[in-house]
Amino acid sequence: MTTYGTTTGTTGTTPATPRRPWHGILVATALPLTGDLTGDLSVDHDRYAEHCAWLVDNGCDGVVPNGSLGEYQVLTPRERARVVETAVAAVGGERVMPGVAAYGSAEARRWAEQAGESGCAAVMLLPPTAYRADERSVLAHYAEVARAGLPVVAYNNPVDTKVDLVPEQLARLHGEGWIQGVKEFSGDVRRAYRIAELAPDLDLLAGADDVLLELAVAGAKGWVAGYPNALPRACAALYRAATAGDLATATPLYRQLHPLLRWDSRVEFVQAVKLSMDLAGRYGGPVRPPRMPLPPEREAAVRAATGEVLAAGLG
Repeated sequence: MTTYGTTTGTTGTTPATPRRPWHGILVATALPLTGDLTGDLSVDHDRYAEHCAWLVDNGCDGVVPNGSLGEYQVLTPRERARVVETAVAAVGGERVMPGVAAYGSAEARRWAEQAGESGCAAVMLLPPTAYRADERSVLAHYAEVARAGLPVVAYNNPVDTKVDLVPEQLARLHGEGWIQGVKEFSGDVRRAYRIAELAPDLDLLAGADDVLLELAVAGAKGWVAGYPNALPRACAALYRAATAGDLATATPLYRQLHPLLRWDSRVEFVQAVKLSMDLAGRYGGPVRPPRMPLPPEREAAVRAATGEVLAAGLG
């Protein structure tokens, strides 16, 4: 099992402790696109490599390319493969856990194999997304992708996939050896305790920014996060304090950040994060259709919330 020693960034150095590749803050990276909606929106790989390195330099532990925030659904196969290769070249494969979701199990397994060939240490996998899969299909899907040989972190997002990986099912997947962790995005923080009861060795990762504190208190080992794309140091400080049990530090910081963090659970999360990046001095840029820019009232809300956080010195 790949482990890290120290994690060093502008937030300082933490003591050297063995850790799994999916522990800590893994940023679901936004993907920089050049151009506009009227022309060709191409991936800026140089800018993406710089962004991955910047995140690690500013206190994050790794990156998750080809997640929903990375707009993987609208990438060509070559673009998707190159995004993974770019991230690995920028920060090292032990810090890269790509999303390998696909409509078919064989395709998802091939993406997991590509991740392994690129040097990644783990992958993140949604359940089947082509239809509302039953339990047998979910089990077969994870078994197939596990054949690629990399540790798999399940991604439970019943809001978007309509498939809910309930604690009992997660325990079975873990018991079969097909998953090692779960990114929990259901929003039901009570599940953390049931998962720990049924599968104590299954690592829980906070999957939505706006339940980070609650899941950290419940024992989460990591955070697959969106808003560190714009605010890595503030988010890193929040995560370290929350997982250390320093609620005196974590709680007020969480309250300050929460008007932004809650956008991670909304339909327009990609547009919101990219806009906050632009406002924070990082290139966010446009989104690919069928996503469209934020409507004026939602853009104003993101601008106002981002402005308040930046004015408080949390950039």
